[in-house]
Amino acid sequence: MIYITVYVLSSILVGFTGLDLQTTLGAVATSLGNIGPGFGDVGPYDNFAGLPSITKWILSFLMLLGRLELFTILILFTPYFWRKV
Repeated sequence: MIYITVYVLSSILVGFTGLDLQTTLGAVATSLGNIGPGFGDVGPYDNFAGLPSITKWILSFLMLLGRLELFTILILFTPYFWRKV
């Protein structure tokens, strides 16, 4: 459920940067899943160079989420983790 929620919210966020739907969904899927080339402008014959800078930052964060696993990174954003014992 968390993976799907992160995917949908990230797709909406990246969609606001002005990319078309196919590129948005493909870029988020390839970044979050670390699966290689996506669809649209980030397909096998293109790369991420033409994307806006804010989109690259979002996708970089998604790559970290996907590589280090969702729970490992998302736990850093909970108040329980930072509470002193």
